[in-house]
Amino acid sequence: MSDTPPATSAPHPEEMRAEVEVRLGPAGTLRATARATPAGLVAVGFLVSAILLSIAVLVRTARARH
Repeated sequence: MSDTPPATSAPHPEEMRAEVEVRLGPAGTLRATARATPAGLVAVGFLVSAILLSIAVLVRTARARH
């Protein structure tokens, strides 16, 4: 048995994938890939909502003090 993790993880049945490749002329190429699951997207939505709500509270409190 080896302690090294596998190169790629097992695919999720509802996994969504995206790939983009941008050529920068003779300078090179930029390649990006992304993988997400519906549960992961919901979790990100909750986190963004919590951050935006807390920022709104901080802004309201700062305006009330001045």
